Amino acid sequence: MSRRGIFVTLTSLCLLSSSWSIAQKKNEPKKEDTKKEEAKKRAAATKKSREQEAGSRALRKWLDEDVSYIITSEERAAFKALKTDEEREQFIEQFWLRRDPTPDTIDNEFKEDHYERIAYANERYASGIPGWKTDRGRIYILYGKPDEIESHPSGGTYDRPIEEGGGTTSTFPFEIWRYRYIEGIGNEVLLEFVDPSMSGEYRMTIDPSEKDALLHVPGAGLTFDEQFLGLDKSQRLNGNGASLGNALGNTSRNNPFDRLQLMADIFKPPQIKFKDLEAIITTKLSYNLLPFRFRTDFVRVTEESVLTPVTILLQNKDLAFQEEQGIHRAVVNVFGKITGITGRVAPGGIFEDTISQDIPDALFKQGLEGGSIHQKVIPLRPGLYKLDLVLKDIHSGNVGTVSQRLQVPRFPDDKLQLSSLILADLVENLPPSQVGSGSFILGSNKVRPNVNDEFRKEKNQNLNLWFQVYNLKLDEGTRKPSATVEMLITKNGREVKRDIEEASELSNAAAQMTLSKNVSLKDFEPGEYSIQVKVTDNLTKDVIASAEKFTVR
Repeated sequence: MSRRGIFVTLTSLCLLSSSWSIAQKKNEPKKEDTKKEEAKKRAAATKKSREQEAGSRALRKWLDEDVSYIITSEERAAFKALKTDEEREQFIEQFWLRRDPTPDTIDNEFKEDHYERIAYANERYASGIPGWKTDRGRIYILYGKPDEIESHPSGGTYDRPIEEGGGTTSTFPFEIWRYRYIEGIGNEVLLEFVDPSMSGEYRMTIDPSEKDALLHVPGAGLTFDEQFLGLDKSQRLNGNGASLGNALGNTSRNNPFDRLQLMADIFKPPQIKFKDLEAIITTKLSYNLLPFRFRTDFVRVTEESVLTPVTILLQNKDLAFQEEQGIHRAVVNVFGKITGITGRVAPGGIFEDTISQDIPDALFKQGLEGGSIHQKVIPLRPGLYKLDLVLKDIHSGNVGTVSQRLQVPRFPDDKLQLSSLILADLVENLPPSQVGSGSFILGSNKVRPNVNDEFRKEKNQNLNLWFQVYNLKLDEGTRKPSATVEMLITKNGREVKRDIEEASELSNAAAQMTLSKNVSLKDFEPGEYSIQVKVTDNLTKDVIASAEKFTVR
């Protein structure tokens, strides 16, 4: 090869090397940016995991420390059976409500008093272990300040009362607490605490000889019977020496079995004074003379508040109509109750309404093929509830009942979320004057759910879909979200219809969006279908999906 050829070849290689080096440098920032994004995501995930772990620890601490002395065995078992932190938080709220002496006020005096007692016990009775763990701390937390305390903080010379055998001895530090009355236990309750280790940790005892520092010293600290009858100290606990009395002269507890019973009863959780405000329904109907269908949906208000529409559908053919002046009328009374897992009624959880259906005589036969629909919208906190519905036909006396678990979801502020997918007979925009709250009103829309999830082609009935998307990320420049909303309808796993929209094309694009779609069913064959909605946040790459089923007749 000539010198010129070699020079050209080397120049070309240098240029290629430079180009590759420049391209590599251009790509390096992208790689670095990607690594930084991944690091941020990992850090955020770690932080969230730590927060969840801290929350779970706090809930375990509540059970094992905060209320360990006052929670009943049934409540403890129910709490341990709960699966999520949301359910546990709901349980805790209901736990305190059950004990609130003034449930109609904001303050819960029982709860406030309980935590004040814990704070006092920790301050006053700590002795190498937290004060709430000591016997005196436990009794103080359970029953509060005693009416009288006989205290011997240094022990020393002690003249026994006659019911303890009399005589003089020397004692360890001890205290005797007197309660005039404890509910569930009785009057004149006397509790003795002894510090045999001289460490400041007093232990509750039913043995009056436990405070005797000379108990195991031969010939010292004798009772009268031991001095004059020659009895041995080992016989004290069988009743031949010192009887099991007490220092304040109450002889009703001298029997050792009474003291054993006191020891067993005194550590039991106190009885719950303030149970349910309404009687619990004890009669269950095993049949429904008045059949009805219902559905519940969930729409976010805040992280701690969820609108819960309860929609009820009655078939007119199941109702008893009475004719008057050419009008056939049916009347059904509705009673609903939503209770927490402890049985306490949720705020706003009781509702009573009347469903009235009027059909003109000329349209009566045709009207019997239709239905009567009713809705009650209730704001609830996230958590587990029970829903009871009772419907009574006034004219026939027929009654229908249902009792069902109701899980109200939590919609966190920092996570992409979807409301319920509501398949509706009707979705329409409301004029500003009608926007508010009421039956079938969700924000600025009137939404009438199809309770049966059945749509009829012969009536030219369209499928209306309504839902909300929460917590879309906003672009820093445009202050608009970038999201893709996909709707897919399938039958037996095969695609029937697909619709894709970009959030940027929607006029109401925001971090929270309300979306509705109208689907014509004229080309749908009768049968069962599935409809799925998938939302992708293009800025965060988060994806959420939900699905429902419906039938075309």
